[in-house]
Amino acid sequence: MTEALSDAEHRFPCNSCGADLRYAPGQTELRCDHCGQVQAIPEMPASARSRALGELDLARGLRDDLPQDAMEAPRQTPCPNCGALVAFEGAVHAADCPFCATPVVIGTGTHRQIKPQALIPFQLPEAAARDAMTRWLGRLWFAPGGLVDYARKGRALSGIYVPYWTFDAATRSRYSGQRGTYYYETRSVTETVNGKTQTRQERVRKTRWHGVSGWVARAFDDVLVLASQSLPRRYTEALEPWDLTALTAYRVDYLAGFSAEGYTVSLADGQTHAQQIMAQVIRQDVRQDIGGDEQRINQVSTDYRDETFKHVLLPVWMAAYKYNSKTYRFVVNGQTGKVQGERPWSIWKIGFAVLAGALILGAVIYAAQMQ
Repeated sequence: MTEALSDAEHRFPCNSCGADLRYAPGQTELRCDHCGQVQAIPEMPASARSRALGELDLARGLRDDLPQDAMEAPRQTPCPNCGALVAFEGAVHAADCPFCATPVVIGTGTHRQIKPQALIPFQLPEAAARDAMTRWLGRLWFAPGGLVDYARKGRALSGIYVPYWTFDAATRSRYSGQRGTYYYETRSVTETVNGKTQTRQERVRKTRWHGVSGWVARAFDDVLVLASQSLPRRYTEALEPWDLTALTAYRVDYLAGFSAEGYTVSLADGQTHAQQIMAQVIRQDVRQDIGGDEQRINQVSTDYRDETFKHVLLPVWMAAYKYNSKTYRFVVNGQTGKVQGERPWSIWKIGFAVLAGALILGAVIYAAQMQ
């Protein structure tokens, strides 16, 4: 997703040779892959940066009543295979989906969406991300050896800014439940040992329950929710944690040479998921407030106040490799280098392992019989 700027404003031509500049991960500069020219990214004024990183009112966002400067009309279309919202710039009308490598062609027309306010720039260069992915694949038992070689020698990884929502809220929760307190009783136990009946004493733990109720309060800041449906949530959750203190005000300079996906999870759906995350934390607060040795929670009713949100982009290196007619997807956190992906299995390796195990077992049995 990019701002609705003219084609010329989306390009960053090199002052030396005219080729397109690319953002250099981990730096605040653009570099030319053709001649090596470096161009610094201008620093944003403090006032503009503060406005860009500010929270938006959630109620207004849900009503589609945000200020005009918080909205945009990007050129994008969903991938027919995985559903990713692929963005197009300039006169480009066709491209491969960076999530599954399916060819995508855009039609005409646009629709309004909420602009990204902030992003974490890529910190990890493509070569480092590829090394991290190759090491991860190499540690997988029974992964096809050819897949590791193909990943090492295959096409370059795609650098993609993936959309997320962040949510803030002040919560106050009324609960009812039970507090369990342990106590012990002594009882006599009769048992037979070596044909003789014996009686012994033992302590038995029991729980005494008392009804309780009360209030807990917690302020949530930047609860992170994936705003894309193109990747399984378990992949992106495995890339966490993100250091959100590294968020910087959104500007297209950081997108030079990279892609950015538009969000496909609505703000309302994002809020629902964020409240589910908050509810898990609140239940832990309730258990701590109930105290005792065990807790039972009967009911929790939460009021949400001062709800705000941001639309942010986080950096992910991605590869979609086809091996033996099957597509494998791998993602690398562009900030920390954590890797996650689909688990490939080699039928041949599994078969050889089973055969080797059977041979070893047979050898052990044969040796035992000979003895």
